[in-house]
This record gives sequence, structure tokens and C-alpha cells, in this order.
Amino acid sequence: MIGEPLLEATGIQLTSDSRPFAFRLAPGEIVGLAGLDGHGQATFLEVLAGIRRAVSGIVESVRDGRRQTIDDAHGAFDQGIVYLPQDRKTEGIFPSLSVLDNFRMLTLDRGSRFGFLSRRSQAAFAAHRERLGIVLASPASPITSLSGGNQQKVLLARLLEAGPRVMLLNDPTRGVDHPTRLALFALLEELARDTGLSVVVLSTEIDEIVSHCHRAIVFREGAPSAELDRASLTLDAVLAAMFGVAPTSASGPAASRSAP
Repeated sequence: MIGEPLLEATGIQLTSDSRPFAFRLAPGEIVGLAGLDGHGQATFLEVLAGIRRAVSGIVESVRDGRRQTIDDAHGAFDQGIVYLPQDRKTEGIFPSLSVLDNFRMLTLDRGSRFGFLSRRSQAAFAAHRERLGIVLASPASPITSLSGGNQQKVLLARLLEAGPRVMLLNDPTRGVDHPTRLALFALLEELARDTGLSVVVLSTEIDEIVSHCHRAIVFREGAPSAELDRASLTLDAVLAAMFGVAPTSASGPAASRSAP
């Protein structure tokens, strides 16, 4: 990787019997995480988000030449790191609230005046609604009235409104239709290219990682078993690494590469 990373993890050990590894995330990079269920990729994403502590190791945000250790989710958010959970129904949406209220949950201090929604909050949602193609009758409608794909778009709009530097996405296309999946990744690619937003995305749909990521890290038994750059990132290579039959990359499973 050339230049300063946005996020760096060193000496990360996810379980007491797994080997430690390192990770660096470059500006404008989209990194995919893959692996069989329970092999560490979801845990690692939560460690980066400050939601979970690793057995050992440190995660640091790098900003304007300064390093800040990520100790918890609040510290991560303060550093511009946002997280999308896998289960939107139990961890993402507030089912008793409206679409607009769900949207503004991360930016309440910016979007309200004296307890009322400001025009800024409504205008911001309208912009995200148009960009993401959110289909709904009214922003005042209950979020549970939306389809699963549109609920997911509202959660993504919530994260984007926070102005993140890094987005950590846990299976963001789970339970959504194919057009929504394509639109989501098209937006992520645009933001990465045009604004330098970095994305780490865990996906159970390997074809998404192969098609849209600059590189992929495949986890097995609590640690990366292989890292695949753009040139070597194929469905067969990911599957082989998941089942422990692929060789590690030339520079080692913990090394990072720049996005092309």
C-alpha cells in the first residue's frame, strides 16, 4: 500500500488458538471479507467497528497524520467509522419509528431544533432518497411499511448522512433484490472513486466480492487464510481458500495492497 492508511490493525488475534494478523485499509479502497460461517470474518468486522474486543492486538484510525486507538463503537464513530449490522430487523431499524426518524438517528444533534425536525433533516433525507432510489409513500410512514430492500437503503442513507471516512458493512445485500444489490455496489464504487470513502464489506454472496472489490481477504479458523488482489480474485480462488486448499498470496495473508 502506498501512502497513509485510514485504518490499521496490528497483532489481531480473534481467538486464543488462532494466529495473529495485520490489516491496512487505504483511502478509496473496497475490501471484501469472505469465509465459511463462524470462521472469523464477522468477528473481525466487529473488532474494526469497536463493537467487540479482539483477544489481542490494536486497531487504529489514522487521520491527518494522527493515530487514534479504537476502543469502542463511540470512538470509532468519532473517527468517521460507521457500521451496518447484518440483521437489520433486530440491530438496524427502530420498528416503532418513522422512516425519517430512523434516518436521523445518528445525526440527531444536527437535524433537530427544540425537539422538532428541521428543514435540513428533511432536505438531507430527500437527497439520499433520490440518490438511493428509496421507494416509499412518505418519510412519515412507519419504516416497517417499507420492503426489506428499501429499509436497507434507509439504513445506508443514515450512515452516509454521518459523513463517514470508512464504512463497515456486514452482509449489506442479505434479503434484498438483485437490482438493489447492483445499485448499492454502484454507489459504493462511485463514493470510493470520487470521495476516497473506504469500505470493508462482508458478503455471503461471493460473486459480489469478485465483481466489486479491489481485494478480498478469506478467513479460515479465525484468521486470514488468503488474500486475493484484483488480478487473482476469482470465484474459484475464494472457494478454494475458504476450504483451505489455496496457497497464500506471495506477500503473505496479512499483507495489504493498494486498490487499482
